Amino acid sequence: MDRFLYVSMSGAKETLRAQTANNHNLANASTTGFRADLSAFQTRNVQGSGFASRAYATNTTTGWDASQGALVSTGGDLDVGVHGAGWLAVQGADGKEAYTRSGDLRVDANGMLMTGTGLQVLGDAGPLSVPPNSSIQVAGDGTVSIVPLGQGPETAATVGRIKLVNPDPSGLERGSDGLFRNKDGSDAPADANVKLASGVLEASNVNVADAMVNMIELARHFDLQVKAMHTAEENGAASAQLLRSG
Repeated sequence: MDRFLYVSMSGAKETLRAQTANNHNLANASTTGFRADLSAFQTRNVQGSGFASRAYATNTTTGWDASQGALVSTGGDLDVGVHGAGWLAVQGADGKEAYTRSGDLRVDANGMLMTGTGLQVLGDAGPLSVPPNSSIQVAGDGTVSIVPLGQGPETAATVGRIKLVNPDPSGLERGSDGLFRNKDGSDAPADANVKLASGVLEASNVNVADAMVNMIELARHFDLQVKAMHTAEENGAASAQLLRSG
């Protein structure tokens, strides 16, 4: 009886954990450049004294989906999408270098090139500063060019180049802030092979249909496991009644 109850209880707990990861993906289905979390169930033996006669299910995050999301045309001068593998380098809230695929850029009141979430975009020599201008363009190699305010197009000048990197995906981990960093804490070198597409944004790579089906399936699994716990309770009550009758 205790085995039956333990298996159903642990299964319900881990199903809720899987549902949390799935719902997190669904919540970010419209987040620019989002990479879906991957999770999987595993069977583990209960550790401790006695025989290894108890096993329970666990759900763990096994990584993230590295596939590229669709590039959606916006026509914005500062909207860029990484074409293929690669990342934009930004400065995280902790002041350290981090990486994102979110290319909804803007220039703040201080003339700093920022992401849509307010993170400074890094160039080859640190955060990129953009002087006052009448127009701005981002080339495929990350070069940022402007026409100075009050000047003609013949005065176009380069103000810097966005740092584009392409570290090994197996060496990256996602932080609680949604940014990716090297597991060893090092900064990835710039990679000239990474290319940007201008006037587009990369959509989330979450497959909404699959996530919705998975949500329904997990909800049914949880309901089944709760019913199993009720059945274990009823069987225990019936066994106790038989003992009292004896």
